[in-house]
Amino acid sequence: MTSRTVSRAARLDQVCADAVGVARGAITEVDPTEIGDHLEVVAEGDRLVTHFFESHLDGYQGWRWAVTVTRVPRSRHVTVCETVLLPGPDALLAPGWVPWNERVQPGDLGVGDLMPTAPDDDRLAPGYVLSDDAAVEEVSWELGLGRSRVMSQEGRMETAQRWYDGDAGPEAPISTAAPRNARCGACGFYLPLAGSMRRMFGVCGNLYAPDDGRAVAADHGCGAHSEALVSTSEQPVDELPTVYDDSEVEAVAVSRGHGSVESGDPAEEYGHS
Repeated sequence: MTSRTVSRAARLDQVCADAVGVARGAITEVDPTEIGDHLEVVAEGDRLVTHFFESHLDGYQGWRWAVTVTRVPRSRHVTVCETVLLPGPDALLAPGWVPWNERVQPGDLGVGDLMPTAPDDDRLAPGYVLSDDAAVEEVSWELGLGRSRVMSQEGRMETAQRWYDGDAGPEAPISTAAPRNARCGACGFYLPLAGSMRRMFGVCGNLYAPDDGRAVAADHGCGAHSEALVSTSEQPVDELPTVYDDSEVEAVAVSRGHGSVESGDPAEEYGHS
C-alpha cells in the first residue's frame, strides 16, 4: 500500500499583497529614485508574499528589488521579513567564474608575465625518469645532462594534435589553396624537428613564406615551396605587318603663315647675318 503526497500551491494572502507601500518603504539601502515600478507579487507560503520592484541601479540592468512580507494569523498588521536585490529573467549577469589557468588563451602571455606550471602537469614528466622519447634519452645519457622535467608523451601528443588542427596543418586556408604537390615535407626550406616529432613536423626556414620560423606539419603547404618554379622559356611571337587604311585618312588644307618657305625654294644658309 502506497501513499501519495500532493503539494498544494500557496494561496496569495490579500492583506500582504495589498501592502505595496510597506514593501517599498522597506528598501532603505538606496535612494528612492533607484526604485522603479511595482512589478508583481508572488505567494511564498501561508500569509507570506514577496513584492518585486524594478531596479534603476547603474550596472544592474534587469534586476529587481524583492521584499518579503508576512503577518500573524488574525492580524492585519504586515511586517517585513527581508529585502534583497535579485536578478530578473532578463538580468545582466557577470560571467561564471573560471580559474585563471583555464581563462588564459594562447598569445595572452606578454613581456614580463610569468605563468607557473603546476607540479602535476600531465604534459611534463620528471627528467630523471625515462622520457619515453628515444632521441631525448639517447642524448641525455650520452652527455650526462638533463632537465628537471621534460615533455611527456601525453604532452607531445596534445601539442601535435593542436598544431595539426591549427594554422600549421594541412587544412589551413593557405595550405588548401596551394598546389597539391607543394607540401612542406618536400620543400628545401623545411627543417625537421628532433625526436619523435620529426616525422610529422618541422620549422619553415623560407624568409618569404608566411610560416617562416614556425612549426608546420609535413603535409602543410604554401605557394612559397622551393620547387614552385616558374617557366622561363620564351615563346616566339609572330610579328604582323603594319596595315594602313587610306580610306580613313582625310586630307586637310593648311594655310601658310608669314615667313613660310615653299618646298621648291632654295634652303637658307645657317649663320648670323
